[in-house]
Amino acid sequence: MKKIYSTVFIAIIFIIQTAFSLPGNIIAESKIEKEAEATLKQQILKEAAWALQQQSITVTASSSPRSAGGKHDFFSEADYFWPDPKNPDGPYINRDGLTNPDNFVAHRKAMIRFSKIIGALASAYKITGDEKYVKQAARHLNAWFVNPETLMNPNLLFAQAVKGKFTGRNYGIIDTIHLMEVAQGVLVMESSKVFDKQTVAATKNWFAQYINWLNTSKPGIQEKTVKNNHATCWAMQVAAFAKLCNDQPTLDSLRIRYKTILLPEQMAVNGSFPLELARTKPYGYSIFNLDAMTMLCQILSTPKDNLWKFETADGKSIRKGIAYLYPFIADKKSWTLTPDVMYWENWPVAQPFLLFGANEYQESSWFSTWKTLEHQPPVEEVIRNLPVRNPIIWF
Repeated sequence: MKKIYSTVFIAIIFIIQTAFSLPGNIIAESKIEKEAEATLKQQILKEAAWALQQQSITVTASSSPRSAGGKHDFFSEADYFWPDPKNPDGPYINRDGLTNPDNFVAHRKAMIRFSKIIGALASAYKITGDEKYVKQAARHLNAWFVNPETLMNPNLLFAQAVKGKFTGRNYGIIDTIHLMEVAQGVLVMESSKVFDKQTVAATKNWFAQYINWLNTSKPGIQEKTVKNNHATCWAMQVAAFAKLCNDQPTLDSLRIRYKTILLPEQMAVNGSFPLELARTKPYGYSIFNLDAMTMLCQILSTPKDNLWKFETADGKSIRKGIAYLYPFIADKKSWTLTPDVMYWENWPVAQPFLLFGANEYQESSWFSTWKTLEHQPPVEEVIRNLPVRNPIIWF
């Protein structure tokens, strides 16, 4: 009996010692997640109530005479291309950073709306456990990925077209960053007993097909190898889709790509992104690219391969990237470069890199700043460049 008591006593001591020897950020991480949930709870429930009332609108609901694709093909036009004043009926010309308001954007808006709906429903399900949110999400997933009358084809052959020049371009692949929260939302809701298994399977199959297209098609390969935020966003969305599909080879390849290509080739030793700083909207693009790299760390990190802790031989890391940009987020007036040519006044908002960076590195100032910024930006261009609007589902 004494031996049994002794064994139990030793076990209890071991458990207590283990608990108190855990890294400090384990407890603090859950605290930040809890505080973030408390900050967003009313917003989540309000958006979910809206989402419960929405009917499905997919790419088949609208079309453009300028599209070379069919009824089920996503179509968009390059944002910065305009009619040529010298040849109004001829090919469009580029005006970098200046968005043409007359371009066809109905499919992009439908996809962003879809993302908002699934993100809101998944967030509400996560914090309440109410199955009604899952049932509504399944209806929208069925419309986009299953129903042969309304589904979208799993490619972006006709995205960001340019009148008179291109029926579609690799740069248009960035439009599907707004399917990331759809994929993550399915992961969050997948364990629900009311989630239709056939819809889940068909959704995963759609994303598996899209991953294959992104990795094997000419536009997909071109986008993958671009040098700036487009390559980051290619990797970010593929990571989200591969996580849903449990595609481990793809996830492994993306971790390698982050460490050997994306981070070392895009970041300067001071933590900035020179290719983004060279644009006509350096502030907005720097924020956008940092958000994307941060999400790569959030999605891809594992206990054995933690990208949050990765640092190149010359000291580049995601932490350095956040530390570089944060002062300009906290005090925008300190920005030393020329203001962006458009939407300068609309940034920053509640950027994901602030929240997830604060969670990982226990930087309370980053979290405090995130809490004070706009969590529901109304400007369409900001929303277009903010694919992660429901951070609760990413913890």
